[in-house]
Amino acid sequence: MTSTLDAPSSNAGGLRDRGAASAPAHPQSHEVRLDAVGRSFPAAGARQVVLREVDLDLTAGEIVAVVGPSGCGKSTLLRLIAGLDRPSAGEIRIGDTPLRGTDPRTAVAFQEPRLLPWRTLEHNVALGLPRGTGRREGRERVRELLQLVGLEHAATQRPREVSGGMAQRASLARALARSPEVLLLDEPFGALDALTRLRMQDLLLEIHAAEPTTVLVVTHDVEEALYLADRVLLLRSLLEDSSSGSIARTVEVPGDRPRDRADRTLADLRVELLEGLGVHG
Repeated sequence: MTSTLDAPSSNAGGLRDRGAASAPAHPQSHEVRLDAVGRSFPAAGARQVVLREVDLDLTAGEIVAVVGPSGCGKSTLLRLIAGLDRPSAGEIRIGDTPLRGTDPRTAVAFQEPRLLPWRTLEHNVALGLPRGTGRREGRERVRELLQLVGLEHAATQRPREVSGGMAQRASLARALARSPEVLLLDEPFGALDALTRLRMQDLLLEIHAAEPTTVLVVTHDVEEALYLADRVLLLRSLLEDSSSGSIARTVEVPGDRPRDRADRTLADLRVELLEGLGVHG
């Protein structure tokens, strides 16, 4: 890969009819299932409900984006699926197994790269390798991932010596090092400038095409959600509506990736989602 930051060409055939979303790789296989999941926290002698009655299936190879107002539980939902927190109600399953803490089949990347500053990029990526990986096998896997994210030329540099976008690419490579079945991304491009963010979106799609995995991405950017995902989940704030479930709407995104960012269908869906977020225009 000579330049992973070059934007791929738009979908020359245009988008399909609205509602005909891209077909996931394995439509019969559910990598993640949430049944009536809820999460509440103690607050001033009562319980503050952050998530309620979340029913969700993530299909193998699917990309699902989560949007919603601040405080609606987006990051809480991701942490629950990552096993970094436990639900107050309901059950989460990875494959056929109930989730009881972190699961080796999942990997997480956050908004900040969280690289160890004293290690080179290749050594940071190697931290994501499964335990017991042989030295030779590990070196080959790290080299492969650095090529995938376009960082083979920077393998021996340290985080302070590279740009924010390069550091975030190294973070993605580290998350992919264990070949996860489920990749969880919490605002992975939120700290980047606008141009780098667009390029990172294209890179994520390139990575997904090369190594298909189930992806759940939390984002505040509606356009990003529509560009990347097969489905977009709109969460509601339970502080404003305490009687309903957390999922306010599910939007099926039509067309194959990579999509034309200027397509009118995506523009219409953007308006719908923004209205769901309380932004009217």
